Amino acid sequence: MLTTGMPDTGRKKEDILDELKTLSSADPEYKTGRLWSLVYYLGEEHTDFLKDAYNSYFSANGLNPTAFKGLKQLENDVIRTTASLLHGDKNVCGVVTSGGTESCLLAVKTYRDLGRAKKNIRRPEMILPETAHVAWAKGAEYFGVKALYAPLDRDYRVDVKAVRKLVSRNTVMILGSAPEYPHGLIDPIEELGEIAVSKNIPLHVDACVGGYILPFIEMLDVDLPLWDYRVKGVTSISADTHKYGFAAKGASTITYRSLEILKHQMFVLQNWPGGVFASPALLGTRPGGAYAAAWAAIQAIGRDGYIDLTEKTLRTTNRLKVGISEIPDLKIVGNPQASLFAYTSTSSDVNIFAVGDFLEKKNWHIDRLQRPDALHAMVTPGHEVVVDQYLEDLREAVSWVRQHPEAAETGGAATYGMIAHLPFQKMVKKQVLDMFADMYGPEGKMIDMESSMSSNDSGGTEKTASGMPPFIDGIIKWYIKRKQRTGN
Repeated sequence: MLTTGMPDTGRKKEDILDELKTLSSADPEYKTGRLWSLVYYLGEEHTDFLKDAYNSYFSANGLNPTAFKGLKQLENDVIRTTASLLHGDKNVCGVVTSGGTESCLLAVKTYRDLGRAKKNIRRPEMILPETAHVAWAKGAEYFGVKALYAPLDRDYRVDVKAVRKLVSRNTVMILGSAPEYPHGLIDPIEELGEIAVSKNIPLHVDACVGGYILPFIEMLDVDLPLWDYRVKGVTSISADTHKYGFAAKGASTITYRSLEILKHQMFVLQNWPGGVFASPALLGTRPGGAYAAAWAAIQAIGRDGYIDLTEKTLRTTNRLKVGISEIPDLKIVGNPQASLFAYTSTSSDVNIFAVGDFLEKKNWHIDRLQRPDALHAMVTPGHEVVVDQYLEDLREAVSWVRQHPEAAETGGAATYGMIAHLPFQKMVKKQVLDMFADMYGPEGKMIDMESSMSSNDSGGTEKTASGMPPFIDGIIKWYIKRKQRTGN
């Protein structure tokens, strides 16, 4: 039973730690390779090392770089290392952030302010690929920048011609991804760079996932398109050290081609009663432990270590892609060249979400995509030991779903599939917002998934909406009744 609220007297530390262990027992099994996102795990020895590094600066605060000079030196070193990996020259500069989302938000803020200062843009717009990470939509909402979405080409990369047509006098930035998260594809950065140069518009490359693996893929003599500071039009890049840099969460970087751009990211208030206040990023208090762990991870792994980890990751990814491609009715989406990919069904007899449901019953944590309906994997070195089992279970899943077409009409497959294609997306958004309001409101309600468990023909139990709360069922039932009533 979870202890809630503050006790009248302090509890035994051993009891508190035991309770934390009990709570974590319900989390995904990432240490055994059953999770295909969220965590980048290199084993307990590396984790313990990161903890020690983090603890060495546990109480240090990066808010004031003149106070913790050692911490600022660590940040400088991480940024210099990152800039070098991204083929930046001596003028490239930046900051360590709390994660990829902060890095993306900062770019939106920076280019909004740059556009206002240099071009007097009062109604800022930015051009994003449809596959842009959701952090960019969040940035648009937070900072009042209108997001214009460019469609994808037949290869699922952003359509460059569509980007060019969206450029206007209000455009403050263009975005490309290397790679984008849903399908693991690298957008045509060189072509976007040509637009950026010709129109004098900043181009940001979201390499939060790829920044610490694509450089090492190239070192393995894999031919990749240019995507970093070698492209003339690229003015900034975000790259997460806590992903394929294998640092502790949360630590990312954002770098700019010049200090003149970076200055527009900074905040200064000179007449505050508390003194002159300056901040280079979004956060005030900046956790020194995350910076120390990022620096320590880079130092411990080194260039050769990252190449070895990348080779192992690529080998594992390619085994998975080949194995999936050999399963009838499945295909890889596009031509992913890094460690992320998605796969979909080529047959109406095999519902890909039903395949995902089956895999979850085999204790795999499955991520689902839409447009197109697909399953997703972000591969790490730790997945090498589970490739054969995953492919065996996937073959069984496809075979079972093919023999049981009704699986597409029940459980998570039906619910998630319906959500992905509902024409009333605003209603879905409202319901999800209401759910979050309940979870983070005064009562802090937890969504009780146990109440939404139901039996199915394949044995075991499954969660409504593949992990979504029960209210989604209400949306689906309402929509089905409406279709029956109106015939539309």
